[in-house]
Amino acid sequence: MKTRHLFFVITVLFLQIRAFPQQREVLPVRLEPISPTLYQVLEGRGARGGVCIGDNAVLVIDAKMDETSVAAVLEGIKRITDKPIRFLVNTHSDGDHVNGNRFFPVSILIVAHENCRKEMLLPKRDGTPSDWIAPEFAPFLPAITFRDRMDLRLGLREVQLWYFGVGHTTGDVVVYFPDEKTAFVGDQVFSGRPQLIHSYKGGDSFEHVKTLERMLETLDAEKYCTGHSDILDRAAIRKHIDGMKTLQETVLSMKTQGKTLDEIKAAFTAEKAALVETIVGELERPFR
Repeated sequence: MKTRHLFFVITVLFLQIRAFPQQREVLPVRLEPISPTLYQVLEGRGARGGVCIGDNAVLVIDAKMDETSVAAVLEGIKRITDKPIRFLVNTHSDGDHVNGNRFFPVSILIVAHENCRKEMLLPKRDGTPSDWIAPEFAPFLPAITFRDRMDLRLGLREVQLWYFGVGHTTGDVVVYFPDEKTAFVGDQVFSGRPQLIHSYKGGDSFEHVKTLERMLETLDAEKYCTGHSDILDRAAIRKHIDGMKTLQETVLSMKTQGKTLDEIKAAFTAEKAALVETIVGELERPFR
C-alpha cells in the first residue's frame, strides 16, 4: 500500500512539473569571435550583442538585462584587451537590450537613435511609468543621439551607425562594420519565429519591410547579427522580407473577403497570432 501511494505521489509531482513551462537556463556570458577585433556577445540574461576592439578603445553593442550579465561582459572584455570601453550603442529601446545600461561605468558614452531615447522614457506596455524617468537613471540614458547616420571612430577603426526607418520600433539602428562586412541589427529580424512588431512603440510591419529593403540596398554586409538568432546571410534577410510580404498579402486577401479578426487568426498557428493581429490593425488604419 505504501509503495503504491509513493508511486502515485511521484507520478503526480512529475505531471505537475511537466505542466509548467521550463524556464530557460541562463548560460554564462561568452564572447564569440567574428574576426580578431569583432565579437558577438552571447548568453547571459538579455539579447545578443557585440564588442568591437578598436585601435584605442572598445565599443559595446547592447547592454544585457542585469548586473550579473553586464559584469560578465565587462570581465570578458578585460580578458581580451586592456583598452578602455568608450561607447555603448543601444540598437533600440527594448529592456533586454537597454536595462543593463545602468550597470556600465558612467564614463561610457551611450549612443542611440533619437527615437530610442524617446521610447525609453515612454510608459511601459501596461501604461505604468518608465523606470528611466527616475533621476538616478538619467546618466544611463543615451547621451548622444542621431537621426539618419553617424560614424564613430576608434582610432582608425570605422563604425557606421545607420537608421533606415520604422520597423520593430521607431528607433532601431544598424551598427555596421565595413571591414568585416558585418551588421548588427538588433531585433529588426527574427529568425525561426515570427517577427515581433511593437505597435505600442510605433512599430509597423509594412514599414519594417521597406526598412529592411533599404538596408540591403545600402549596405554590402554579408553577415547579419541579430538579437535572438545565429548569424544570418543576405539570402536569409531576403527570405524574411519575402515571408513578411506573403503573410501581409494573405491577411489582406482574407480581410478583403470580409473575414473577422478571429477568423483570420484561426487560419494561422498560435505562434503567428500576435503578428497577424498587428497586420490586421495596420490594415484598418486610415490612409494605409
